[in-house]
Amino acid sequence: MLMPFHLAIHVDDLDAARVFYGEVLGCREGRSAATWVDFDFFGHQLSLHVGVPAATAQTGQVDAHKVAMPHFGAVLDVARFNALAERIAAAGVDFDLPPTLRFAGEPGAQWTMFFRDPAGNAIEIKGYVEPSGVFAVSEATQSATPGPDRAGSATMAGRS
Repeated sequence: MLMPFHLAIHVDDLDAARVFYGEVLGCREGRSAATWVDFDFFGHQLSLHVGVPAATAQTGQVDAHKVAMPHFGAVLDVARFNALAERIAAAGVDFDLPPTLRFAGEPGAQWTMFFRDPAGNAIEIKGYVEPSGVFAVSEATQSATPGPDRAGSATMAGRS
């Protein structure tokens, strides 16, 4: 069994975070105190602590788009991805990158979307066409950047 990861980040308003993660994203709230709250973030433990959120910059490259770095997120199946995309849009959340299909017809075909929580933390959600494709190498990534061990093939460093 794959064990969940734990991620702790800052938010500037716990009430707004509770609404966003609980009502918009549909994450179950766990333990909390006056200065923090835990959420079941798609099977992983996300701890939100009151503080100054980390700075982000649009330096990540996703196809022709610049996306916020750093960012975090989750990998879902396509049906759950689509349902979440509808919830996010219905809540009026602005997408930094709206739901977009990448690597269509290739191993690792995936839907992706980028958006931010009320504190400005950048989130990417992926929806894989085939769950086994999460760590797949595609022709696009093979030819993107030569790796040190394989001339003409890509390293995983360019993947988000």
